[in-house]
Amino acid sequence: MIAAITLLFLGVPLMGNAFAQTPAPAVPTADTGDTAFMLISAALVLLMTPGLAFFYGGFVRSRNVLNTLMMSFVLMAIVGVTWILWGYSLSFAPGLPFIGGLQWFGLNNVGLEISDYLKGSNPAEVVSYAGTIPHQAFMIYQAMFAIITPALISGAIAERMSFRAYSLFVLLWSTFVYAPLAHMVWAKGGFLGLYGGLGALDFAGGTVVHISSGVSALVAAIVLGPRKTHPDRLSPPHNVPFILLGAGLLWFGWFGFNAGSALSVASGTSGNLVTNVATTAFVATNTAAAAAALMWLILEAVLRGKPTAVGAATGAVAGLVGITPAAGFVTPLSAILIGFITAFVCFYAISFKHKLEIDDALDTFPVHGIGGTVGAILTAIFATTQVNGAGKDGVLRGNLGELGVELAAIAVAYVIAGVGTWIILKIIDATVGLRVKEEAELQGMDINEHGEEGYNSEFGDRPTH
Repeated sequence: MIAAITLLFLGVPLMGNAFAQTPAPAVPTADTGDTAFMLISAALVLLMTPGLAFFYGGFVRSRNVLNTLMMSFVLMAIVGVTWILWGYSLSFAPGLPFIGGLQWFGLNNVGLEISDYLKGSNPAEVVSYAGTIPHQAFMIYQAMFAIITPALISGAIAERMSFRAYSLFVLLWSTFVYAPLAHMVWAKGGFLGLYGGLGALDFAGGTVVHISSGVSALVAAIVLGPRKTHPDRLSPPHNVPFILLGAGLLWFGWFGFNAGSALSVASGTSGNLVTNVATTAFVATNTAAAAAALMWLILEAVLRGKPTAVGAATGAVAGLVGITPAAGFVTPLSAILIGFITAFVCFYAISFKHKLEIDDALDTFPVHGIGGTVGAILTAIFATTQVNGAGKDGVLRGNLGELGVELAAIAVAYVIAGVGTWIILKIIDATVGLRVKEEAELQGMDINEHGEEGYNSEFGDRPTH
């Protein structure tokens, strides 16, 4: 009796549901492979920020190593919060051609949906940024770009800018310089991009990341002025293994930076050709970095007698910068040429910077500003729809007009980054001040700005008088 009653109570509702329910409409779900790929790529891009910290930290004096590391690490805290509050909305929400709206403030209406969150804005056919992954997965991937970009600027103003002023600067810069550029190049309806704009090709950040940070670094170095020891009492890098470690982490993380910008691991077609943009970008990234490192070592061996570890690291980074805008649009052979050409130009740009006696402490503009500019121009030359049907053919494929489009995008990036940085720095200088006192600069940034040292004083180079 108990068993029969139990079955009755359990069975009747189930039978009722079976007869009463109608099939629910299918809800689009995220592709698990693409989602996993994007989350891993986001983690790789985040790893680049500590990698940059070690790369920069190895170059400075030992008494400034912690301050230099912190100038990268603090971005993970500042932008990690502001991106959620307003950065993502200003960068990617539908709005004006030059800036997004605030309808996604605090990630309002940014959830796990994979499509239709861009409906109602032009161009009408674009309804999502990545149609196989959750909206929040795209958001957090883009957050990692927003974190590392202002960190690149720290190389130009190392060893003399107060940490308070720097923190305020990157907060304002990421809001008023990075967000508009990201929107113009990558967002739907942006002035420069492929989603209804001029059609500039920037696969992973040649203009948005490298040109913007490089130009801003040059302006910041000029406004801030040289270090007290520049140019007569400069010290060699205090830790070359740090530089190599940082370059290795950057190279590793760059696969997420470039290959992840495909936003999917799926194959596609371009005409009669099968394409896989993530694989194309991965191969191009490694190839250009290797070619650039090789070119740098050859130049050092021929012109200076000895190839150096610092040169190998710098060359690899220059190649990674140069291939960034082109990674998903070019063949491996084109990637070799991009690596060679970018390294060659950046090598001489560093020498020219020294002749001008501009104290861009860690060569941010010659590597990132010039490297990003060269990479953007070469993208317009070597791009082909044979590897990415969503892109465009470049000059070598008969599309001469693409070079003009790319030059226009470069010019816009230079103006926005240069003018925006100058205004922000002047406001900060008039309010809280930019530089530490001369005594603090000579004694060391670590002990004066953070109350701690990277090494025991018996091993450091901090003056005792």
